[in-house]
This record gives sequence, structure tokens and C-alpha cells, in this order.
Amino acid sequence: MTRMVTSLSALLLSIVLLVSGNAFLMTLLGVRLSIESVSPDIIGWILVCYSVGFVLGTLYVHRIISRVGHIRTFAAFAAMAAVCSLLYPMAVSEPFWALLRGLSGFSAASVLVVIESWFSSRATNSNRGTLFAIYQIVFYSSVAGGQLLINVGEPSSFIPFSLAAVLLTVALIPLALTRMEAPEIGVIERLSVFTLARESFTGVSGALICGVLIGSFYTLGPVYATLVGLEVSRVSTFMASAIIAAMVLAWPLGRLCDRFDRRRVMSWVATTAAIASGLVVFFGAERLWLLTLLVALFTGLSATLYPIAVAITNDRMESNRIVAASATLLLSYGIGSVIGPVVMAQMVAIVGPEGLFIGSSGFLLLLVVATRYRIASTVDIAVADQEHFVPAMPESSAALAEIDPRNEEFHESHEVPQPSSARDSDQNPESERASS
Repeated sequence: MTRMVTSLSALLLSIVLLVSGNAFLMTLLGVRLSIESVSPDIIGWILVCYSVGFVLGTLYVHRIISRVGHIRTFAAFAAMAAVCSLLYPMAVSEPFWALLRGLSGFSAASVLVVIESWFSSRATNSNRGTLFAIYQIVFYSSVAGGQLLINVGEPSSFIPFSLAAVLLTVALIPLALTRMEAPEIGVIERLSVFTLARESFTGVSGALICGVLIGSFYTLGPVYATLVGLEVSRVSTFMASAIIAAMVLAWPLGRLCDRFDRRRVMSWVATTAAIASGLVVFFGAERLWLLTLLVALFTGLSATLYPIAVAITNDRMESNRIVAASATLLLSYGIGSVIGPVVMAQMVAIVGPEGLFIGSSGFLLLLVVATRYRIASTVDIAVADQEHFVPAMPESSAALAEIDPRNEEFHESHEVPQPSSARDSDQNPESERASS
């Protein structure tokens, strides 16, 4: 396993640099737009363009990879993300920033598909669970670490944007110099959202609502913190603690999911998260420690709705449909992350910064009602027949779902790639024919 992790060191380093830079930039933009006195509803429309671009990227980047290869795709879109970062401070214009956010989202999805496809290709049946866990730890740690970079330079200056561009650009180096053989480009089977909802309505609903909540918080959390008077240094701690909570709560809630009916666990989690969100409205802004604690509880529980939704869905899926179902749940999450910031931004514009958590409580209670209705109207799956719970990441591509330890068909489509000393391992078909 140590040799495997060492061989993936280039990928892991690229992940750290890329995810840190992207997470840092996401928080920076919310703070900067608040400083520029842009209204919250406009901020929501601007920043939601990232989610639109991300969804489109996950759907279409495979066509680009099939034409030019993994490394060229990664280089092109990492460069595009860095260029967008440099362009933000040059012209603070709402339509211009919305365009840049869309391009940034498409670029982020593209590079994640490349990295996660490569990561998946290195997995075998004996190590994929461990690699899955390593990827999640590295990813969430990088997101949390990226929040802390907000203290480097004034958000109103160009320096933080330049730092984000540096991180996104440097992420090119490890992967561009790797000698690992590029993975094959597989075709991902897809199920429509409506088809999957007929088989697992609770799973699709949970993924959608999770997208609403997490997409809204990532987009408007920095705006909320700025509006209630937190200093920039406090904003970074506020955001980082929420992300760390999501990683910490995944394990104990996973144990609960393996011991009790998962739909009831989802109902309990959503209810508790709704209570925490409501308490933020009444008490959170008065004391920083209480605000941080309540928001961490709210976001940590809300983030676990997605892996619970995946587990509920997979309990009702044949093993060879897990990847297809995961791709559809990611799409549902993406749709929610587009809807959430727009709706919550309107709430903030109407009732003030507390509107973010009032709206979140409303969506959570809606999920509780829907889940309880399904529990009452359909038959439970016995706990003994449930698949083992595996923490799943919504901020990823369907490629990562291939190494989900529950996917029993994994071995049919993956082989351990042999080391390649060829320097042109990422050539496209045309270049290979030319060289022969």
C-alpha cells in the first residue's frame, strides 16, 4: 500500500494544490463581492454560475478527454482556471464575474474528472477502499486548508487572486511530469433522475437537498459572515470549521447507518440539522463560539445527507448499476447546488443574513416530511440486508464512484496498469498512428 500511495504522490500533490486554490477562491469571491456592496441576490446569481459550469463539465469533459488525452485536458483547464482567477480583480463587473465563474466551474469539473479517473485506474479490489478513504481525507483537508488562506492579503487587492492563480498553475507540474500510464476512457452508463427517483425517491431527494444546502453555504457562507460583522480572519475559521465538521461526522453517522434503517437515520439527521440551523437564526451571531459550533453542526450533518442518500440508493440497486446510480445522484446534487444559492440569496435579500439559515431549515424540514412519507408508504429494507455504509463525496465526478468498495463489478472493468516508461503515454490516437 505504501508503494501504491507513493506512486500516486503526483496525483495527491496536484489534488492538494488544485482543491486548496479553488476552495480559497470560492470564499474570497464571496467576501470581495460583499466588500463591493453587491446585493446578496446578485451575489447568488453570480456564484451559482460555478455550479452550472461544474454540472456541464462533468457531463461533457469525457468527449474532450477522448480527443486530446488526460494530461492535455488537465493542462488546458487548470490553465483556464488560473486565468479566470487573474481576471477577477481586473474588472469588478457582475456579468463578467458570472462568466468567469461558469468557466471556473467547467474547468474544476474537468480537472477533477481527469484526476479521479487516474486515481480510479490505480485501484484494485484489494486496495480501493483504502484509496477511496485517502482521496476523501486529502480532498476535505485541502478544502479546509484553502479557507485559511483568506488571511493572506486584503480581499480588495489583487494579491489573494494571484495566490489562487499560483496554486492552480503549480498544480499542473506534478501531473504533467508523471510517468504513470494514462487510464482508459470508459463510457459511464447513466440513469435519468426520474428513473432513479422511481426506484429510490428518498435517495434522489436527499442528494438534491444536500446540493441545495451545501451549495448555498459554500456560496453565501462568506457573505453571511461578512454581513454579521466577522473580520476576514474570522471568516476563514468560520468556513474551515464547517468543512472539518463534515469530515469528522461522517464516521459516527456511518456507524449509525449500518445499525439502523437508513431512511430513519436520514430523517433524524435532517431534523437535527434543521434545529441547528434554526438556532443560528436566534442565537448564533451573538457569540462567535456558539455561531461556529452551530454552523459546524448544521453543515456537518447536512453534508452527510449525500452519503446517506447514496447508501439508501445502493441498497436498492444491483451492484453493476452502482456507478450509473452514483452519476445520477451527482447530477441531482448538482441541480440542487444550482437551485440553492439562487433561492437562499433571495432569502438573504428579503430578511437579511439570517435568511440563509431560515431557508436551509425550510428545505431540511421538507426533506423530513418527504422521508417520513416514504417510510410510512413503502417497505423497509432489513438492516441485515443493507450494504455497508461508505462515506461518499458530492464534490467529485462519477469516475470516483467506480472505486466505491460496494461495487462488486469493479474487477470486470479495471486491471492494475503496468508501469510505462514511455514519455508520450498520453498521446491521442492520431499521434500514435503518426509515430508508427
